[in-house]
Amino acid sequence: MKVNSGSVKLIAVTFTMLSAMSCQKKDSSGNIDLSDIDLLRGEMTLCGGQELGEVAFTNACNGDSRQSFQTAVSLLHSFEYEEAEKAFVKAMDIDPTCVMAYWGVAMSNFHALWMQADTAYLVKGDKILQAAQSLPKSEREQDYLDAIQVFYKNWKTIDRNERKQLYEKKMEAVYKKYPDDNESAIFYALALVATADPADKNYTNQKKAGPILEAIFQTQPNHPGVAHYIIHTYDCPELASLALPTARRYAQIAPASAHAQHMPSHIFIRLGLWDESILSNINSTSSAQCYGQRMDPEGHWDEELHGMDYLVYAYLQAGDNDKAQEQLDYMKSFKKVFPLTFKVAYANMAIPSRILLENRNWKEAAHIEPPSIGIDWNSFPWESAIQHFTKALGSVHMKDLASAEQEILTLKTLHAKLLDKGDKFQAGQVLIQITTAQAWLHAARGENEKAVAMMKEAAAMEYKTGKHPVTPGEVLPAGELLGDLLLSLNRPGEALAAYEYDLSQHPKRFNGLYGAAISSRAMGNKQKARGYFEQLLGSTKNSKSDRKELREAMEYTR
Repeated sequence: MKVNSGSVKLIAVTFTMLSAMSCQKKDSSGNIDLSDIDLLRGEMTLCGGQELGEVAFTNACNGDSRQSFQTAVSLLHSFEYEEAEKAFVKAMDIDPTCVMAYWGVAMSNFHALWMQADTAYLVKGDKILQAAQSLPKSEREQDYLDAIQVFYKNWKTIDRNERKQLYEKKMEAVYKKYPDDNESAIFYALALVATADPADKNYTNQKKAGPILEAIFQTQPNHPGVAHYIIHTYDCPELASLALPTARRYAQIAPASAHAQHMPSHIFIRLGLWDESILSNINSTSSAQCYGQRMDPEGHWDEELHGMDYLVYAYLQAGDNDKAQEQLDYMKSFKKVFPLTFKVAYANMAIPSRILLENRNWKEAAHIEPPSIGIDWNSFPWESAIQHFTKALGSVHMKDLASAEQEILTLKTLHAKLLDKGDKFQAGQVLIQITTAQAWLHAARGENEKAVAMMKEAAAMEYKTGKHPVTPGEVLPAGELLGDLLLSLNRPGEALAAYEYDLSQHPKRFNGLYGAAISSRAMGNKQKARGYFEQLLGSTKNSKSDRKELREAMEYTR
């Protein structure tokens, strides 16, 4: 389905939905009553134009409901979940027997790559799928329903990750059973990405998903899901270059989606393309602002903060502290954000931490407090850990070792809480922070060999796990901090090796390039030092930066 009546930025587009009374409709046997399910309906709001890309989900819905269904699938593929649900519900209102609209509501509440904070979505998904079971359906439609059903069934007793694995296996069966159904292939590829092991550096699932998506992209170059999922599939240092052509195209495919405007920056950041990442997230946050204003004039949409975090990261790597600070000051003005998801919590903690840590502003880092926007931090231990990690590093560098020890104890408590929740990935991320902070604490006490050993351990742990898609990158990479530690111990050769390896994982990071340059200079390797200083100047050439590191680079390369 192609929705296209212009691409004017920041124009809110609305499609009038049927009234809530339509939820009382019954199917042909008179058995379906959806009034106790809190379905989203009302006006569908988009910003940035009406273009959503082209999908062709065959044999789903008939007559007047078909257009709404296809629009809904397009929105679903760009992770515009709330608006997708509205469009699926509209299709259901028009034709209560359109079983795939019920499937669509369940899919709109199944966020394959995101973890929701509560369980209301599980209740909704389970109920809507139960309602769908009594409707007439084809064998293929039943297979689609059965696939997503395993994610919602027994959700109180079966772990989320296990349920995602069950869904992936079901979608694999659908994909193999219907080889001419591109949509099943696309959703199977996304399921592979969703269940990929972050510690698998062979990228087994990604290497299965990539060829599936690339083959479809040849025949459906305007499909939003194909472009979107190729980016997620290759969002890792070793594979990112494979997604660059797609990344540069996705925003053009679906400009009506703020998330589509943002997604290319995942690849741009992986490749150190700061200017492209900045433009991508300026467009994304502008579209998200429009959406937020239309939905709640007093509030800000969570997708805006997600884009802001990526924007701040790129500004900092481009050396533009002023622009990064502008984003933080703007965020401090927020009175209300909706919904209060983990994306909001992460950005709220990460943005101020990044600005202080990237600039080695240890004094303020030791006392950082995040902006207050009504977040219950007890619900977000991983995100909360960012603050305590920042405080720990700041305290160590300010020689306040007692405070650093206290922050490490807090990190250990959060780590234990995440283990109790069964979230091994997030617990692992906090463990890296604990090990890093402990390494610097040992260094502050003069226990240099123990410090280096622990810092190498932290870097190794980080390299063995992939980053979460919520973040553009760690607030400070452990490998880069290893270089910093070695350099502080007057071991420039080892420091250079650490910086160079980390730059292979985080290309063109400002502090990585600077660290490599001064390590080379300390070794007497003027040619290599000049090369890294020139790279630093090149990657920051379009920013109006007054960072002292750039002045030093310019003086050295004259």
